[in-house]
Parts: sequence; structure tokens; C-alpha cells
Amino acid sequence: MKAVFLDQHGGPDVLKYGDISEANVGSHEVKIEVRACALNRLDLYSRAGARGMKRVFIGPHVLGSDLAGDVVEIGSEVDNVTIGMRVLVNPLVTCMQCSHCMSGSVELCATSGMVGSTINGGYAEYAVVPAANIVPLPETISYSEGASLPTVFMPSWNIIIRRSNLQPWETILVPSASSGVGSAAIQLAKKVVGAKVIATTSSSLKADKASDLGADFVINYKEEDMAVRIDEITKGTGVDVVIDHVGSDIWDVTNKSLSKGCRYGICGVTSGYRAELQMGYLFTKQVTIFGVFMGRRRDLEQVLEHVKRGTINGVIHAEYPMSEARKAHEDMERLNYFGKLILVPDRFV
Repeated sequence: MKAVFLDQHGGPDVLKYGDISEANVGSHEVKIEVRACALNRLDLYSRAGARGMKRVFIGPHVLGSDLAGDVVEIGSEVDNVTIGMRVLVNPLVTCMQCSHCMSGSVELCATSGMVGSTINGGYAEYAVVPAANIVPLPETISYSEGASLPTVFMPSWNIIIRRSNLQPWETILVPSASSGVGSAAIQLAKKVVGAKVIATTSSSLKADKASDLGADFVINYKEEDMAVRIDEITKGTGVDVVIDHVGSDIWDVTNKSLSKGCRYGICGVTSGYRAELQMGYLFTKQVTIFGVFMGRRRDLEQVLEHVKRGTINGVIHAEYPMSEARKAHEDMERLNYFGKLILVPDRFV
């Protein structure tokens, strides 16, 4: 089959497009004919061997966590999936046997991994994944929009809806509105919860798009002082919830802008992962800080239901033929986009 793969770490030039062998389907696995696969920052780290993603290559590795397509083969022990089903893949791979998995808290599985990282992913014509990771994709949602959802909406739902329990009368800060998580979080906070949304971004064009998604206020951090502007918007009370997928670049300024009882959820560290913690500030402000890695299957199912209703939607910046994955990686590294970048197998372009 045709696939984009790598056999060494490096820049976008290490991505190769060519033929590799299709994987065999295990008894509890499913083979999908890939129709769309979204890029994520994890793909860049896995390709570069950065942020703890260095690996020993024992064969071609295929990136791609977020994929949608049609089921073409099922394992002998699979009874909840049928040939021809339109499906989306939950990227979080868990053991389904530990105490966390058995109790439903699968995101706490000690041996969890990700499709496209710990196992081969969706930069290919076909992908083999655990049957437990299959989620039906409604006919009304395109393959590309489906692929744009999991890795950005699952942690956003986890932080905003489940862990922070954001309320309609509260204010949330969404940094980096143009990112996948940013565009997802704005929609969940405004269109599902009905809260006040303050977003940040780096240009007037991106600010306009963030406003179109539902942000009440957008701060251009290249032109405005974030802390001063947040203080003005909240009349000095600060924000009630923060969804931080940026990391060290915004830590200091954001911590000046927290309300009493603020819930601070972290689901990424794209700008860096070291910061100084002022512990006295935490207990005087009674701030809760927590980390989130993806979420649960039910989170994704609820996201899909809202997309089906038209409450929220996947935000897609551009689609590329899969053979142009190298260009897509280069564009992602330039940061000049809003929403998700999608790869489509060449035969479906």
C-alpha cells in the first residue's frame, strides 16, 4: 500500500512516500481504508524525536493519530464493528485491563499510547487499530471533518466540560486561538456552555476568525499586554478557567490573571515545559491546576453528537494529498494557519 513513513528522525525531509506492506489484522483489531488523516503537533515531535518521542526504528513508522475511513476487515473476535462502517478512530490506545481502564478512567492507563506514535497510524491507504478504538462516524460528518476532531476536541471537552465544569456565568481564557485546541475550546466554551470567552492570537486575521467561532474578546498578544487587557475585561476579577496547551511562554502572564477558585487545565506544552510555580499564590487564590492527556471514548461520542447537531464543527485550514505530507509538515511548522491540516490519500483527491 502507499504510505508516508519515516525510518529515522529529522526534519520534514525524512518523510518518505512509497510502498510498504499492509499490517495483518489481529483477532481484536480492525483494518480501515483511510479517507482522511489530520496532522498534530505530536506528528512533528515524533518525526523529530523531540519531547520524549525518540524511538529505535525496526521498520518504517507511519505517523497520524486522527484518522477517519471505512472498515474493510475485522478480526475474528470483533463483534461490534461491521465491514463498510464509516468510522472515526479514538487515538488513545489503552490496555483495557488495568484498574483505571476497568473503572472507566481510561485516560489514566499506565501503559497508554497513541495511534501514530506507539503503533502505526493514518498516513497510509490502510491502518490497523484496536477494535475498541472504533467510533461510528455519522453520515452527515465528512471524513475530513471527522479526522479534525479527536486530538483537539477530546482534551478540550475533558478540561472544559468534565474536569473544570465551566459554567455559563464564568469566563475562560483560551490562548492560541488559531491552533486546533484553541478553535475547539472556543466553540465548546461558547456554543456548548455559553460562557464568556477570552482568546489570544497573533494577528488581526486570526482574531477575526476567533471571533467568528464565538470568542467574546480576542487579545493580540503581539500588540497588547495580556494581563492588563484581561484585567480590563474581567474588571479585576480574573478568569475562572484556563485551557493551556501552550506551556511556558504564557505561564507567567496567565498566572497574573486568575480568579479565586480558578481551574487551570494543561493539555500541551508546545512552547516549552518548564515554568516557575509560586506556591503561595496557589493557596491564597485557591487555584486548582491539573493535567489532561486526551480523554474518554464518551467525550468523543459527545463531541460527535454536537457536531451532528451543528452546535460545533471541525475547523479545517487546508487539505493536502497524502503524497504532499512533507509540505503539510513544513506549513505546520510555520504556524501560518488557523485550525487543522488534513491529509487525504491521493486516490481520493
